[in-house]
Amino acid sequence: MKLIFISIVLALAEKRGENDLKDQTENEKDIWLEKIMEEYGERLTKLAYNYVKDWSLAQDVVQDVFVTCYQKYDEVESILSVKSWIYRITINRCKDIIKSSLFQRVIVNSSLFSVFKSKEVGPDMEIIRKDEQELLSLSVLSLSIKYREILILYYYEELSIDEISELLHLNANTVKTRLTRGRGKVKQWLERGGFNG
Repeated sequence: MKLIFISIVLALAEKRGENDLKDQTENEKDIWLEKIMEEYGERLTKLAYNYVKDWSLAQDVVQDVFVTCYQKYDEVESILSVKSWIYRITINRCKDIIKSSLFQRVIVNSSLFSVFKSKEVGPDMEIIRKDEQELLSLSVLSLSIKYREILILYYYEELSIDEISELLHLNANTVKTRLTRGRGKVKQWLERGGFNG
């Protein structure tokens, strides 16, 4: 995360002026950004990965999110919950990428992605199969986005139903329904052996 922080600060430093007062404000922004990155960096990367299913792309998303946070620093005082705000930015950015045609061509149609969809179980997939955590993660990743995002926010990010409802702009009952249906789909996936095994 420190490397990303340094690259963001250097990229944005080119836009700075020489004014001492402005430099002091920029220093406060840098400290705030570093704190936000340390607190949310890993969680946001995991959240983004659960949407885009590619680590380097997830890291790019999180870097974009931190650049947005840095640029919106002056508006932070008016934000009620920084956590909800930063999660919302991350989710929206991921959804933008998923909708893009480049994502469809490069990520979804890549050979790496097809390994997870493969019906043949190789020796390396057999090891994954034995690891319960990995199976559970794969089952969640196999869900459609509307169920996956609810389960991830509820179980992995430990957000309440009300927080998820506010974050995704959904009715609380819709969140509960998707949570229940998502659990059922994960249960079915695990019972049938995941990879149609």
